[in-house]
Amino acid sequence: MTQIAAQLYTIRDHIKTRADFEASMKKIRAIGYRAVQISAIGDIPDAMVKRIVDDNGLTICNTHVAVADLLNQPERVIAQHQLWDCRHVAIGSMPPEFRGDEDGFQRFAAIANSIGETLAAADLTFSYHNHSFEFVKFGERAGLALLLEETDPRYVQMELDTYWIQHGGGDPVAWIQRVQGRMPVVHLKDMVMLPSAGGRGQQAMAEVGAGNMNFPAILAACERAGVEWYAVEQDFCAGDPFDSLAISYKNLLSLGLQ
Repeated sequence: MTQIAAQLYTIRDHIKTRADFEASMKKIRAIGYRAVQISAIGDIPDAMVKRIVDDNGLTICNTHVAVADLLNQPERVIAQHQLWDCRHVAIGSMPPEFRGDEDGFQRFAAIANSIGETLAAADLTFSYHNHSFEFVKFGERAGLALLLEETDPRYVQMELDTYWIQHGGGDPVAWIQRVQGRMPVVHLKDMVMLPSAGGRGQQAMAEVGAGNMNFPAILAACERAGVEWYAVEQDFCAGDPFDSLAISYKNLLSLGLQ
């Protein structure tokens, strides 16, 4: 069973209707993926989502869920994940109202602990997905370190994103090592420098193995950290997003990931 999953946010424009979702899952499976992360899908009944992924030989390994849903209707989220046979729940980001200062980060850490405790009682995990704004410094401590240190590891896991760590000035390998045993799912995307005015270059997302990041070291760190699933995600694709997912999948296989 491969550990490589397709993060469906990558193909978000192709999964808004039942027919499009079904066609897209066929394409994902044809690439070689056997698992998906549910994110940004349209208004499709949960049972229908489960039937379609099952029919295409896919596993739902984790999800991205809105913070409001986790706070206001946790019972529905739990029932949904039980139906999908999916243990891992994550959020895509911290809501903007908490990002302004250290107090906001601390208040959000308390909320994350509460959400995670509720999900843990139902045998589900809860993870936080980073971008680069979490690398703002509060004294000597980055915001992401604050979240890591002020949340209970029993209730809050991390879903680190390799590109956004690098974008924020962090070392992906060091951060993966830092969350050892606390990251069931990692997000993989590469970084490339594109030409820009003034010749300084501009950071851009790239398929895994198509950029400049040290993915052999990243994958080795993930294995040591106990990662269960390697989710390929690209927020913005220069071409067809299915082609993008195929390139990353092929390159991960060539790097030895199964």
